[in-house]
Amino acid sequence: MSVPYETAAYEPSESPESPEEHLARLLGRALNSFELPDETMRRLDCALAHDSSLHSAHHSAGLHRETYRHTWLLADGSALTLWELVHNTTPGGEPQHEVYVDDEELGAATARLPLPPETPDFELPVLVQPSSLPAPRLTYLPEGSADHARRLLRRAENPDRPGADTAARLATAAAHQITQAFGRPGRVGRTGPPFSLYEHAFLLRTGEEVSLWEVEHTATPDGRHMCEVYVSEDAARQAMERRATHQR
Repeated sequence: MSVPYETAAYEPSESPESPEEHLARLLGRALNSFELPDETMRRLDCALAHDSSLHSAHHSAGLHRETYRHTWLLADGSALTLWELVHNTTPGGEPQHEVYVDDEELGAATARLPLPPETPDFELPVLVQPSSLPAPRLTYLPEGSADHARRLLRRAENPDRPGADTAARLATAAAHQITQAFGRPGRVGRTGPPFSLYEHAFLLRTGEEVSLWEVEHTATPDGRHMCEVYVSEDAARQAMERRATHQR
């Protein structure tokens, strides 16, 4: 038995929508979009990426109801979800769209729909696991992140520092976070100059997370401070080991 409803309205367009375009299209078709809280709308102003998926569907005796989950990844590293309810009020009638900020409001709206009791001959439930955006690893700060990436790469002195491709990707950084990395000391730190290792994690406007690893030390011939930057933690720690061994 085929699914007795059209899905053309939810087929992806030839050109991927930006988060702003997707939100505008959702709000434009929802009858109750004016009821969304102002705080929700303010948070969505800094959306970096979005994802939509069919969450569930119910069809019976010419009436239908579908729920869709729309999730946006925000610049602060958090995610915000809106729930869309699509249904018709008469058999074969035009679909109506409503939008809600949480699943409780969605459930209350769904309970009010005039769907008849379920009958095995006409009922075709559809349940789809939502393909939501992966949760960011860190909490990011949207403060001059692209400039921070440029400054970090500019002060790196190692010959194998990240190149132009990495710099171009990080030019789209919307937020970042800096954390000091510990553990796996090996021979580093037992004798000789101290080493410090920092992860500079960047959140790009596509929602992708990229990290650079900074090694700070004074293991130089004249004892001056030096900064090295690597694309992976392993490469950074190997460089620390080489510097420490060379000093002994």
